[in-house]
Amino acid sequence: MTTATAKLFSLEGQTALVTGGTRGIGQAAAVALAEAGADRDRSQNTTLKAIEAVGRKAIVYTADLASQEAVAALVPAILKDGHKIHILVNCAGIQRRHPSAEFPDNDWNEVIQVNLNSVFALCRDVGAHMLTLDPSPATGRRGSIVNFASLLSFQGGLTVPAYAASKGAVAQLTKALSNEWTSKGITVNAIAPGYIETEMNTALLANAERLRSISERIPAGRWGVPEDFKGSVVFLAGKASAYVSGHVLVVDGGWMGR
Repeated sequence: MTTATAKLFSLEGQTALVTGGTRGIGQAAAVALAEAGADRDRSQNTTLKAIEAVGRKAIVYTADLASQEAVAALVPAILKDGHKIHILVNCAGIQRRHPSAEFPDNDWNEVIQVNLNSVFALCRDVGAHMLTLDPSPATGRRGSIVNFASLLSFQGGLTVPAYAASKGAVAQLTKALSNEWTSKGITVNAIAPGYIETEMNTALLANAERLRSISERIPAGRWGVPEDFKGSVVFLAGKASAYVSGHVLVVDGGWMGR
C-alpha cells in the first residue's frame, strides 16, 4: 500500500467514542480504530488491554444506555474532561424475543431506548460538538458518525418487532442526519450486520432448524464474526470515505443479494 493510500485509512490524532465496546462487534470496532491510530473514550477490560497493546490510549466512561438521564450526562462528562470527539460509533444494542401478540411493553420500551433513543441522543450531542471543531487533516472533515443498523432495517424478522422497529429507524435517522450535516463536514453512515456469531444471536445459534435455514442462505458459507467489521468501520471513519454519507453498508456475507 502506498503512503498516499495508507493515509486514506489513517486515524492519527483522532479520538473515537464507541458504545458497546466491551464485546462482540463493538469491541472489534474499537480495536480496529485504535489500530488505525485513533484513541478511544469508553473502554473496559479486554478491550482496554487490546487498545493499549497497539500503543493507543483508552478512557472508561460508564453509562447505562437504558437510562435517558445517564445518556444525557455522557457527552457533557467527556467534554468537561477536555476531550474532543472526532468519531462516534454507536454499536451498543439489545434484543428481546417474544411472539408479537405477547410482546411486553417494558421490553419494547427498553429496546427502543437502547437501540434508538440513545443513538439519537448521542448523535445529537456529539454532532453538536463536532460542528464546533475545525476540519481534520487526517479525515478531511469535522467528524464521522457510524451507527449500527441491521438486516432488520430492511426485513421484519420473527418474534423481534421492537428490534426491527428500532433498526429500521436507525437507518432512517442516519439518512436524516446526513442530509443536515454532510455539507458542514460531518459524514453520517450506518453498518448493517448480517448474521454474526455474537451473544445477541445465542437463541438462533442454539436453534438447529433456524441455524440450518439461515446458514444455507448465506453465500459466504458461514456466519460472520466481529472481526469482519474492522475494515468497514475504519473505512467509514477515515478519509477514504470522504464522499460517502447517508449510506447503510450491508456486511452480511451476501445474504441480501440472495
